[in-house]
Amino acid sequence: MVGLKPSDVPPPLGVKMASAAAAACVADLITFPLDTAKVRLQIQGEKKGVEGIRYRGVFGTISTMVRTEGPRSLYNGLVAGLQRQICFASIRIGLYDNVKNFYSGGTDQASILVRILAGCTTGAMAVSFAQPTDVVKVRFQAQMNLDGVARRYTGTMQAYKHIFQNEGVRGLWKGTLPNITRNALVNCTELVTYDLIKEAILKHNLLSDNLPCHFVSAFGAGFVTTVIASPVDVVKTRYMNSPSGQYKSAINCSWIMMTKEGPSAFYKGFVPSFLRLGSWNVVMFVTFEQIKRAMMVTKKRYEEGN
Repeated sequence: MVGLKPSDVPPPLGVKMASAAAAACVADLITFPLDTAKVRLQIQGEKKGVEGIRYRGVFGTISTMVRTEGPRSLYNGLVAGLQRQICFASIRIGLYDNVKNFYSGGTDQASILVRILAGCTTGAMAVSFAQPTDVVKVRFQAQMNLDGVARRYTGTMQAYKHIFQNEGVRGLWKGTLPNITRNALVNCTELVTYDLIKEAILKHNLLSDNLPCHFVSAFGAGFVTTVIASPVDVVKTRYMNSPSGQYKSAINCSWIMMTKEGPSAFYKGFVPSFLRLGSWNVVMFVTFEQIKRAMMVTKKRYEEGN
């Protein structure tokens, strides 16, 4: 057995939410440079680069950023990113099993439709709550740290305050609709695909319920999710990063992208998206399963000691 054994008792909601938040933060810490590179590639083309800077591919983007802005630029918006995961992952991942059980009436075998509905529900709930953290994260990742180039924001709290003062509450929730669409797709695809692959592996005794099983399931979920969610993700990034008045709506942003840059614009940053989602899923799900099990072991020992 590789890793901790599954608990005999189903973990309570609090354990699942805390485990999901912690695992997502670990995954963000490891994969954040890939996410930053993805954002830079996605916004490239909507305006001319500063001082002729152009990004080419995920590793070329990372190399260019390190050379022109320093290594710290790869972690622009990390604080907001961790704030986002604490709010976001705890809801969309931590609540998934409970919502799935609610929709299925408590049956052990939930249908694919029920799983998709549960994923969409928790994804939409998480976005509605955590949207301001996503707006700030994207804007930090998009801004360049170059001498002579004015920075939009100097700190996370200053960014929240500045957006509220200049754009109002709507600014903090800018891009909520495309983000709900994107994260409903991501969440249901990610969690449902992970669920189905893991169940199939265990059903056919290909692997036991341990780290290799979680790794394979998470990798498959990351690839499928990237293919489905990439177009919406690009629109979300462009729209959330845009100054007031550049786009009338997310749909208008999509139309301008299509007419000016063509269909390929919707898959800009696909490689870093896959590298990021694939690696993020692997780290998150493997860590999630282990933290959840470790918390249950600790809980059991505590109860036995009392």
